[in-house]
Amino acid sequence: MNIITFVRLLAIALIANFSLLFTLSAGGLPASVDGEPLPSLAPMLEKTTIAVVNISTRGSVRTANPLFEDPFFRHFFDMPQRSQRKQTQSLGSGVIVDATEGLVITNHHVIDNAEEILVTLTDGREFNATLIGQDPDADIALIRIEASNLVALQWANSDQLRVGDFVVAIGNPFGLGQTVTSGIVSALGRSGLGIEEIEDFIQTDASINPGNSGGALVNLRGELVGINTAIVGPSGGNVGIGFAIPSNLAQDLTQQLINEGEVRRGKFGITLQELTEELQQIFEVKRGVVISGVEPESSADIAGLKRGDVLTEINGRKVQSVNEVKNAIGLLNVGERVEVRFIREKQQFITDISVGESEISYIGGAELADHLNGAVFENFVVNGQPVVAVSSVQPGSRMARYGFERGDIVLSMNSVRVTSVEELIDAVSLQAGKSVMDIQRRGYSQTVLVQ
Repeated sequence: MNIITFVRLLAIALIANFSLLFTLSAGGLPASVDGEPLPSLAPMLEKTTIAVVNISTRGSVRTANPLFEDPFFRHFFDMPQRSQRKQTQSLGSGVIVDATEGLVITNHHVIDNAEEILVTLTDGREFNATLIGQDPDADIALIRIEASNLVALQWANSDQLRVGDFVVAIGNPFGLGQTVTSGIVSALGRSGLGIEEIEDFIQTDASINPGNSGGALVNLRGELVGINTAIVGPSGGNVGIGFAIPSNLAQDLTQQLINEGEVRRGKFGITLQELTEELQQIFEVKRGVVISGVEPESSADIAGLKRGDVLTEINGRKVQSVNEVKNAIGLLNVGERVEVRFIREKQQFITDISVGESEISYIGGAELADHLNGAVFENFVVNGQPVVAVSSVQPGSRMARYGFERGDIVLSMNSVRVTSVEELIDAVSLQAGKSVMDIQRRGYSQTVLVQ
């Protein structure tokens, strides 16, 4: 067979295949080919979607005109404090992760400020849920329903995910009811987005829209690889950029919430600053994060870290921003030993650090101040100054009803200026049964009487 004959035969074959493809496209794909069914996600989804639930909440938040809340204007113009409670509603999704105990994982922002949490199953059954615990920093919450005949999703190992793996997002977008979308893993380890305090996201192009939050991201085996949590796009719409919390992180946080009712976040005991161009020239280092301070007797101090060291890696993970270091440390378990690489005086060093526990103090014990039940206060540093801030508020609690929010900074308690949790505790004891608190929220100050 000469080359001309071969080319003619190849052209005829290509035309025949194109004609067959055109015929299939025009008439629709057949249900099967040579008696074999075409690939479909339906069998997997039939076993998976029943473990994804719809969540609706009802709550209220305190609203006020910032002008009326400013103590100066209230005093100077003799204005009364004016505020009101605004009813809130939320729609989202959740995933059953323990059928026996009725445990459902979702996002913190789905149930934040909720006074009532209603869970609806795919079979139409509805149950009021109770909150087991939540971690606002990583946007995870765990709730429980009293129900029988539940089906739970199996956890997958998210560390085995690869860019390009197929995934399916299941949730309740726009309150339309359960919806399924598919796509691939677009990226792994996304952080520095400013969406959450702790970020280590799976990025996917599977459509995730408002209401999908808290829903499941599963692999083609129907295993849970992530919890859908956020989108990036104009007006909150999907443009192929969605983010999910990896299953390994979600599972670890869930277990802490089950065992402790809270998440114990790790710390090294260091303060950090970005490695600017000027500092790069001073330290002769191109990448890393500068340690600007080390707490005495902290984990970092014991490990030998010093002010001026430049962190370059944590547990083999390169870091080049304060956010990356914050995420890396925040995702570690208390007591875990971590390998840290750093540069000091142009030389590279390696050391092990035992992760310490963040100093979080709780206010609200019956012996101390029962009227402050429901709020957690923590020591923070803002613009170089020590402050006390609300790190979480229990939904439906007394403090939630008074309108306290995560991030509120306590300026004074019972007319005593406070800059630490210890000072706050001392000031609370000055007036038993009630507290007059000056707080700062989003740049505005206000006075609140809690009793």
